[in-house]
Amino acid sequence: MPLIKAFPGLRPAAGRADEVAAPPYDVMSTAEAREMVEGKPWSFLHISRSEVDLPPEVDPYSPQVYAKAADNLSAMMDECVLVQENSDCYYVYRLSIGEHVQTGVVAAASVEAYDSDRIKRHELTRPTKEQDRVNQIDALNAQTGPVYLVYPSDERIDDLLSGVAEGEPAIDITTADTVRHQLWVLSDKTRITALSLLFDALPALYVADGHHRSAAASRVAAARKACNPQHSGDEPYNYFLSVIFPHHQTRILDYNRIVKDLNGLSPKQFLDNVSQRFKVEPSDKPVKPEETGQFGMYIEGQWYRLVLPQKQIPVADPVASLDVSLLANELLEPLLGIVDQRTDNRIDFVGGIRGLKALEQRVDSQEWVVAFSLYPTSMKALMAVSDAGKIMPPKSTWFEPKLADGLVSHLL
Repeated sequence: MPLIKAFPGLRPAAGRADEVAAPPYDVMSTAEAREMVEGKPWSFLHISRSEVDLPPEVDPYSPQVYAKAADNLSAMMDECVLVQENSDCYYVYRLSIGEHVQTGVVAAASVEAYDSDRIKRHELTRPTKEQDRVNQIDALNAQTGPVYLVYPSDERIDDLLSGVAEGEPAIDITTADTVRHQLWVLSDKTRITALSLLFDALPALYVADGHHRSAAASRVAAARKACNPQHSGDEPYNYFLSVIFPHHQTRILDYNRIVKDLNGLSPKQFLDNVSQRFKVEPSDKPVKPEETGQFGMYIEGQWYRLVLPQKQIPVADPVASLDVSLLANELLEPLLGIVDQRTDNRIDFVGGIRGLKALEQRVDSQEWVVAFSLYPTSMKALMAVSDAGKIMPPKSTWFEPKLADGLVSHLL
């Protein structure tokens, strides 16, 4: 089974992409999604967050929601807002914001490769969220949320994709977050074969974002295989929708932390305890860490720079050496008593795209007591963790810019 393959994508009709494109389903609340769809009858949020079309009291995980999503998808196809390609294609996808540009490919990635760990993951999934994606795929009989994958940069692949992107794009839109999304259709069979073979030669792909979507696709494939006496391995359910970028073009931002209380300590006691583990320096401006082992801390209206002694950084362990692990092991757990960041409601996470001002605002509101800014996890570190078969702490990476939902979907 090939690592990736071309497929007949479902995408917006000519001139309709701006009406359809939507942020990823999991970056907003239901209330925010309801606001986003006002006056936008063809927004893909009517499919990815179809609870917006139901009364507020309806549970977002109820069967009604998935049925409504299926109805909305059918309506968009019936009205030819979304149309399916008449042949197998790859799609070259370029994201641009400011000076940052990354160019990848939309493809169907092998579930078999995912199950055998050739498509490597680095996060655990939450059962409720995973089941939600299973229900969504089954109801739609389609995968509409792409998994963000990364490939170890290969000059031949990079050049092939760049060559396709020299032509006129089928889609060229700029979304509300000022990200430019461009899409080129690659239908030439010679280049499709060449790209497939180049990917087959790679040692592995890596899940950057979309662990619940890829896990759900695997479960759906297993269930459908079990129910299909004529299973051949070529069925669309054996693959999942993905967008794959070269590792050196991806951009990971910091994923910062805020905490509600000081675990019974006064601010002075807390600072004294921190000083026993870190070098602590007051700062007259927000602290954006410049290297591993360096952290910003905001408490009582004051920023501090925390520097962990080099000897306390276990460089041989790909997980323990991550900044998110260093903060957890040296401060959050021993000083603040936060053992499990997945379940402890005393901690919350703020994506770096919101800036350090957002940390100040949350603490100054007095709902939160202390905030920490972190140095971003590198793509190299993510790949090292995945290669070692280990799991990162929760909320270790914030990829930016985000993919748009609705530009290409994979019908099963």
